[in-house]
Amino acid sequence: MIVQRPAAARGSVNLGWLRSRHTFSFGHYYDPDWMGFGVLRVINDDTVAPGGGFTPHRHANMEIISVVLDGALAHKDSAGHSGVIRAGDVQWMSAGHGIEHSEFNGSHVDPVHFLQIWLETDRLNAPPAYDQKRFDPDARRARWVALATPDGDEGSIAICQQARLLATRLGAGESVEARLEADRRYWLHVATGEVQLDGRTLVAGDAMGFVEESGTVHLAGIGATVDVLVFELP
Repeated sequence: MIVQRPAAARGSVNLGWLRSRHTFSFGHYYDPDWMGFGVLRVINDDTVAPGGGFTPHRHANMEIISVVLDGALAHKDSAGHSGVIRAGDVQWMSAGHGIEHSEFNGSHVDPVHFLQIWLETDRLNAPPAYDQKRFDPDARRARWVALATPDGDEGSIAICQQARLLATRLGAGESVEARLEADRRYWLHVATGEVQLDGRTLVAGDAMGFVEESGTVHLAGIGATVDVLVFELP
């Protein structure tokens, strides 16, 4: 089964300081047909204005990953973790038995554009944890790079779920393949740019899900730089 999720069909939020598109139900946006995809619960495409941000709030038993596409994102939490991540960086917070955190634009001049991703955890009430890493976008040009995995292999961030988050960057005419196994679910999300997937054109925000599919899919960049994420899920 192949699932299509066009960018324009996503939920929309505009609070002035925050403009967001929700791939799945989140906050005031609710669609019973889009509650998540397996253990993938949230993909919010957030743009926060200079000086804006999410005030301290609490989460529990969720893996939260932020992928910065442009600008700088500042983090602080009740476990003492803090940091600023910029375009190309990835931040992970395992909420565990409960943690309070805030996320703010790290600049008073430029907006920050990032993807906020939630995965259900594979263990309950574990101690909260945090990590952030730099992944050079050019290092994943026309190849897949692991950003998050269960074991932290290939220099990725180790998360508390049997899932892998992979990323690639394509220029015009560059291509890459993704191998699908029938016993895993896959969610492909176009973060920026425009790409062809086996002849089908996808633009930023478009996504496709694959359930019990096997074989190889082929992606080719169109025009400007394209960033694509693939979630390999249990």
